[in-house]
Formats: sequence, structure tokens, C-alpha cells
Amino acid sequence: MKKGNIYEGVVKKVEFPNKAYVDVIEKDENGNEQKTLTLVKGALPGQKIKFRAKKVRKDKSQGILLEVTEKSPLETAEPMCCRFGKCGGCSYQTLPYEKQLELKRNQVLEIIDNVYKTLDSSLGIKKDYIYDGILPSPEIKGYRNKMEFSFGDEYKGGPLTLGLHKKGSVHDIVNASGCQIVDDDYSKVIDCIVEYFREKQIPHYNKNTHQGVLRHLLVRRAVSTGELLVALVTSSQQDISEYVSEVSEKLNGLKYNGKLTGFIHIINDGLGDVVKSDKMHIISGKDWFTEKILGLQFKISPFSFFQTNTKGAEVLYTRARDYVLGGEMAGVGKNSVGVGMDVENSRINGVCSEMTAGSSDIVDGYSEKGAKNVDLADIYSEKTENLETKTNAGFKDKVVFDLYSGTGTIAQIIAPVAKKVIGVEIVEEAVEAAKENAAINGLDNCEFIAGDVLKVIDEIDEKPDYIILDPPREGIHPKAIRKIIDYGVENIVYISCKPTSLSQDLATFETFGYHVERVSNVDMFPGTVHVETVCLLTRKAQ
Repeated sequence: MKKGNIYEGVVKKVEFPNKAYVDVIEKDENGNEQKTLTLVKGALPGQKIKFRAKKVRKDKSQGILLEVTEKSPLETAEPMCCRFGKCGGCSYQTLPYEKQLELKRNQVLEIIDNVYKTLDSSLGIKKDYIYDGILPSPEIKGYRNKMEFSFGDEYKGGPLTLGLHKKGSVHDIVNASGCQIVDDDYSKVIDCIVEYFREKQIPHYNKNTHQGVLRHLLVRRAVSTGELLVALVTSSQQDISEYVSEVSEKLNGLKYNGKLTGFIHIINDGLGDVVKSDKMHIISGKDWFTEKILGLQFKISPFSFFQTNTKGAEVLYTRARDYVLGGEMAGVGKNSVGVGMDVENSRINGVCSEMTAGSSDIVDGYSEKGAKNVDLADIYSEKTENLETKTNAGFKDKVVFDLYSGTGTIAQIIAPVAKKVIGVEIVEEAVEAAKENAAINGLDNCEFIAGDVLKVIDEIDEKPDYIILDPPREGIHPKAIRKIIDYGVENIVYISCKPTSLSQDLATFETFGYHVERVSNVDMFPGTVHVETVCLLTRKAQ
């Protein structure tokens, strides 16, 4: 292989999140075949692709995807979004949902199993966990409750556009009207705002020159009530207060599936391409709404942390809660992909030709027409009885630590059956929101502390009986893990949004006294590469 040359090949394997591998076969000067394994991001198993060699090494090279020349045999679904292929978002839409789940499941299992290969060879620690399957999202369309759209143009000098980044580009923006992972109300808002500001010829902000006005549009929606919160983010380079008032009137005059509860103008003069607030002005309505999850209420403001798939979050938190309360989970074994299959034999190894198991062997309780056909009540119908049983069994006198607690959602779900729950979160605004939400829900046994977990746990007088971990994408600081281990609790539940970070932390837990007992996946992001993982860890007998 030579750097800069264009090659073609069939994707043999895809690792999390989007690492596709292709064998490039060439002949040397003696006529002998040489095979070079090449990493090309963004392709699917079985696709035939063209790519340009970027880095060339003897053991593994890297390439840049140019085009897909042949579809994969797995791509039997029609993409549900008219922006598919242009938008850099939902790359799995051409895979039937059952295949999406299958691919995600196997990627996670491979990552975890690779941890045990290393542990076995170095320390003799062998894999011995139960895989409880992957739970599908209750909805595969319109499931997101929050989107951050960018203003820009689809090509240099083109008309104003509002949407998401074009695939492979950090500059070009694809119009997001018609996006299928959000409610139709989002498209109504996008169309209204783009049409208005095009007419007024207000320029978008250029992140290279740092000139311009229109930056982002933040839209949040409560699934339980249909309430919409819309925030227009601009620079302060031009006074557009009159325009903001006019567009507010237009937005309030639209007919929604739900209702517009607030329109906000946010000023952001930071240089970074992120949604943040220097100043915030409520133009109409209010700057918050209430969302409900598993019977609890949560006040959501523009920058509140909250899982972006509300119904999926109910599945995720139910599974985590069941792991905390014990092994007899209401949800395990129901509506999961891969449940009951031997973990070793259920592996697909990412090879396209092997990824053909019949759905009857893999999917329990799933309809291809949409995961919304899965009855959520079937997943957590035993909630009340299960909680009561566990409470009577003595959980009521237990102290639970919820570390990296965000706005305290998990803590408040556990609080009704615990003596006390202590949440630790580094973002002060999230801690204040957690306290407010706990008061709204009448929970007086929750304490939330602002600070770094690494430092704060040294200052807490109480000792936990259970620990729940829900760290950011990069995982847990190694020193914090050692301090968590030193508590010596019998059970730890770890929720992860990035399996590669999870694998590093699991290796540390296994090395220093804990055993991975059970593993589940929850698909919170249909059509995309992302997946949540929940692990139950138990303390090894010393």
C-alpha cells in the first residue's frame, strides 16, 4: 500500500463505535500476495468501499472512506430519513432494527471479552458473567427529547441552513427539517426560524472568522406532556431583539402536536463551537418544563442534564434499579435480544457472513415495525411488588451512593426504598437541579454534594452499602476507582455510555477485588452506533 492511493475492499468487521476493517490484498515484486488490514471509519459490515490510504503500516493501516460502491447484504431496510447519507448522524438506518441491536451487542461483548483475555493471561482471572441481553428502545422514531442544531450553509456561500453537520464535514450543515429521531414539532420550529431569518438576511456565525450572529438552536420536548422549550443562541455582534420578538410571535402561532411552553434568547460570545450561555432572556413563556419518568417529576431547563431518550431512560433505570435491588429482576429475560443464549456461542465476531442468525433465535418480544411495540409495562410491571419485597427484605436500612449523579435521576428512583441516597456530581448546576427535583418529589432522604468524586468521597462521613456509578464518557479516574473499591460494598452497579472506557474500569475492578456478575445493554439511540451498558459487580470472597 502507498499513502494517498485509492483502494477498494469489503468490510469484514466493525468495532465500536465505527471502526471498519478491510483487507487490502496486493502482490509484491515476486508475485506473492500481501494482505494489509486497514481501518476505515464509517462503514458497515459487508459493504464494499473505496478509500484513500492515510497511514500505511505493516501491521495495520488507516484509510479515509470515499464512497460505498456496494451495499452490505445486511442493508435490507429503507432509511426512514430523507437526510440519510448526507447527515453525519444515524448511520445504522439501512440495517433492520434487530440487526442494529445484534451488532451493538456483539461489539460490547467483544470489548468486555478482550478484557478477560488480558486478565486471564496476566492474572488468571477468567470470564464468568451472565449476559442479560440487549433491551430495545421503546421507540425507534421520534425518540429524542433534545436536539442542538447549528446555523450555517450546506455549501460555501449557500442560503442559510439550520440543522446538523454534514457527514465528514465540520463546516457544512444539512437541513434537519424532517429529521426522524425527533417529533414533527421540531421540523415546524426549524422551518419557521430558517424562513424568517433568511428573509431578514441575518448572517450565521462563522466559527473560523468568529463573525456573524446566528449560532445554534436548542430544542427540548417533554414526552409526557408534549411541552416544547426553544432556545435561540446568537452572538451579540448585532442587536436582533426586534427580530427575536417577531420570530417568537411566529413560533407561538404555529400548530404543534404538543405546545410551546417557552422561547428563550441566549447570548453566547465564546469562541468554541458549543452551546453555552453568557446571558439568557425569556422572550415568551418560561424557561423550564416538567418531565415524568417512572412516576417521578423532573424540572428541565435549557441546560439540564437528562437522558435524551425519555422512554429508553425508563428501561435503563429500571434495569439499573433491579441490579441494585438484587438478581431477581423484573425485566431480565423479557424483551431482550440475546437472552438465554450462551455468551460465547452468541458472538458474531463482526463477520458479515456470520451475521445471519434468524430473528426467532435472537429476538424475544421484538417487532420489526418498531420497538414501541414492546410493552414497557412488561419490562417493569412488577415495579411496586418488587420494591415492596426488597424493602421488607431489609433494603430500607441501606445507604446508597450515586456517584456522578447528574441531576439525581437514579438517586431519586432508588430513594423510596433506601434509608438514604447520597449523590456526588461535579457540575454545581446539576446538583442544584437534583435538590430541587428531590423536593418536588417529596424525597427527604436524598443528599446531593457538588464536587469531584475523587475528592468528595474522602469527606463523606457515611459509609455506603451499595454504590451506583454513572460516569462521563471517559470513565472513572483510576485513583477514584481504588477509593470506591476500598469501601468494600458487596455490590456495585456501573452504567456506561462508552464500552471502551467501561472495559478499562472493569479491568481495574476485577484486578482489585470485584467480579463482573451480570451485563446488560440498553439501546437508547436507535439508528446510531451508540449503546448503554449496565454491569453488576460483586465483591470477591477474600
